Amino acid sequence: MPTNRQYRDDMSMDEIMRLWPATIRVVLDHRLLCVGCPIAPFHTVEDAIRAHKIDGDDFRNALMKAIGGSRQG
Repeated sequence: MPTNRQYRDDMSMDEIMRLWPATIRVVLDHRLLCVGCPIAPFHTVEDAIRAHKIDGDDFRNALMKAIGGSRQG
């Protein structure tokens, strides 16, 4: 799905996966359960990192690579 939107820290995991489907593979590779989760529309990346106790830098870098864009704070 082509989009001119840019990643923002306040986006939900659900929004990120819908806008950039390539991020679903990143989520699954990091063993997060966000795909299909009823909480995904409410969790930000930071919330997911905290809830799943994963390496935040590694996860964010992988997301950015999948998105292929820049990060807007």
